[in-house]
Amino acid sequence: MSERVVLAYSGGLDTSVAIPFLAEKMDAEVIAVAVDLGQGGEDMDVIRKRALDCGAAESVVVDAKEEFAADFCVPALRANALYMDRYPLVSSLSRPLIVRHLVAAAERFGGTVVSHGCTGKGNDQVRFEAGLAALAPGLRVVAPARDFAWTRDKAIEFAEDKGLPIETTKSNPFSIDQNLWGRAIETGFLEDIWNGPTEDVYAYTADPAAPREPDEVVITFDQGVPVALDGRPLTPYQVIDELNRRAGAQGVGRVDLVEDRLVGIKSREVYEAPGAVALITAHMELENVTVERDLARFKRGVDQRWSELVYDGLWFSPLKDALDAFVADAQKHVSGDVRMTLHGGRATVTGRRSGQSLYDFSLATYDTGDSFDQSLARGFVQLFSLPAKIAAARDARHG
Repeated sequence: MSERVVLAYSGGLDTSVAIPFLAEKMDAEVIAVAVDLGQGGEDMDVIRKRALDCGAAESVVVDAKEEFAADFCVPALRANALYMDRYPLVSSLSRPLIVRHLVAAAERFGGTVVSHGCTGKGNDQVRFEAGLAALAPGLRVVAPARDFAWTRDKAIEFAEDKGLPIETTKSNPFSIDQNLWGRAIETGFLEDIWNGPTEDVYAYTADPAAPREPDEVVITFDQGVPVALDGRPLTPYQVIDELNRRAGAQGVGRVDLVEDRLVGIKSREVYEAPGAVALITAHMELENVTVERDLARFKRGVDQRWSELVYDGLWFSPLKDALDAFVADAQKHVSGDVRMTLHGGRATVTGRRSGQSLYDFSLATYDTGDSFDQSLARGFVQLFSLPAKIAAARDARHG
C-alpha cells in the first residue's frame, strides 16, 4: 500500500506543485486539506477540485471560519497582538489551526506523513512543525520546497510543464497568504525595499487617499470579546468580517514592514488587516478605561511576549498557555462600547463608555465639582522624589 501524505493545501503555486511532486518522489497518495479561514477570493470548491486536478487522491475542505475567529483571532485581540508593534499576526494565527485539522485528517485517512509548502527561509515551516511536534509527534514531516531546494521560478516552470491549473505565473510573482484576520503579500518587486507598493498589491483595502465620506462605528466588547457593532449582536466572525469591509473601504490597516524573521533574516512584508487594526485600536482604548494602572503596565509586556511566542510558532507551548490565563483574568472588566471614525486610512477613537470604567469625572475635572484633594499632592511629590533626591546628594558629595 502506498504511503499517505496529508498536505496543507492552499491552492497556490507551492502546494499545487507539491501534489504531483510528492506522488512521484515518494510513490505516495496525497490527501489535500484546504482550510477555509474566511480568506475570501476563490470559491473553496474550486480549490478542492484543483487539488484533484493536480493529482490528489483525496481533497478535503474544512469550514473553520467561526473556529478561527473565536479560538485564534479573539485571543490575539485580547492580547493586543502586534509583532514589532505593527504586524497583527495574519499568517501566524492561522498555522496552529491548520495543524489541528491536518492531524485530524491524518487520523481519518491513515496518514503517516504531513507536508507543507513552506521554504527554508520562512517562519511558517517552524509554525507547522512545532505545532505538529506538540499535537502529533509520531507524524513525519516533508517540506518539498525546502527539502528539495525549489526556487520560485523553477516551481513556476514545473507547474507550466505539468499543465497544473494555478494562477501564479511569471507575470504575477507575488506570494500571498490571506485569512479573516488579514492579508500578507511578499516577493516580486517588493523584495527591493526601496520600491513602494502599487495599488494593485492590495485587495482588502481601498486607497486611503481617495475622497469619501467617513464611517462611524460603535464596537461593543464583553470581557475583551467583540460582541456587537452599532448595537447589533454578532459573532466574533461576523464582527471581523464586517469591519474588514467597512474599515477596508476607508483604507484602514495597511502595513509596510521590514520585519525580523525567526530564521534570522530581515524580510519585507506588506500587510493589510483592516478589521484587525480597527479592533485592536478600539480594544486598547477600552483597556485604558477599565484596567488598573499597574495591571495595564504589566500586561503590555505580556502582550508583547504573547505576540512573539505566536509569531515564533509556539502556540502550543506551556508559556503561551500560562500567558493566556493571565490575559483572560486581565479581561474581566474590559466590557463596554468604543466609538470610532473610519476615514483616510485611520481608525480614530472618538468615544468610550463602560459600566466597568475606572474613569471618575469628579476626580478628573478641573472645573466646579472637582473632588480631588490637592492638599495631599505636596507630600506625595516629596516622598515620590525622595530616592532621587538622596541619590543626587550622594553623587554631589563624591563629585
